[in-house]
Amino acid sequence: MRTLDLHRRGGLPPAARSLRLARFRTAAGGALLAAVALAAACTSTRPPKLEPIERGYASWYGGKFHGRRTASGEVFDTHRLTAAHRTLPFGTLVEVRNLDNARTVRVRINDRGPFVRGRVIDLSHAAAREIGMVGPGTARVELAIAAEADRVAEALAARPFYTVQLGAFVDAERAAALSAELTAGYPAVAVRSDGTWHRVQVGEFANRRAAERLRRELAGLGFAALVVTVR
Repeated sequence: MRTLDLHRRGGLPPAARSLRLARFRTAAGGALLAAVALAAACTSTRPPKLEPIERGYASWYGGKFHGRRTASGEVFDTHRLTAAHRTLPFGTLVEVRNLDNARTVRVRINDRGPFVRGRVIDLSHAAAREIGMVGPGTARVELAIAAEADRVAEALAARPFYTVQLGAFVDAERAAALSAELTAGYPAVAVRSDGTWHRVQVGEFANRRAAERLRRELAGLGFAALVVTVR
């Protein structure tokens, strides 16, 4: 009855109304702070927009190339998210955006190509499927270096890797001749010199097992191959 009487007389007493208003303001303020905090969290975790570096047509490859060695010395696996580019360093992560449907995929560069005019990147079958270009075969794309690319490149440059050495020569011309002989079948041939010795080496591998497979392959062709570590 007392509550009913209070409403009939014009509502709650001033002290009660002040208390209720204070509670409302506290609750509203808390909700607002929570909303601001949530917005800030969303903003801080949103990945930065990547700047495009190149536009053109992408193509994809697989089939007979699956299982073959790429220009980096790595075995090509068409089911992994990799790609070929003419100039970007091996290991660079690239975001590829299909300009026709806005779908994107991130790929790691491990091969060289494409060598067709107007094409800027050659994707694995898996990467092409991600952006919906398997059927058409090509698509207009935009390339951007992914945020992790610098860290990947630094890590690749800093860590030791394995390679297969086929000869060490004092004569630079002999090293160059052997390198030229190998390049037709093994694109990732390098001559590394220390001023005295010119070492002919093939491939760059993160693990010794992969390098051993190439060593056995080259030994079967009659080369005196051995696995060495490059630091």
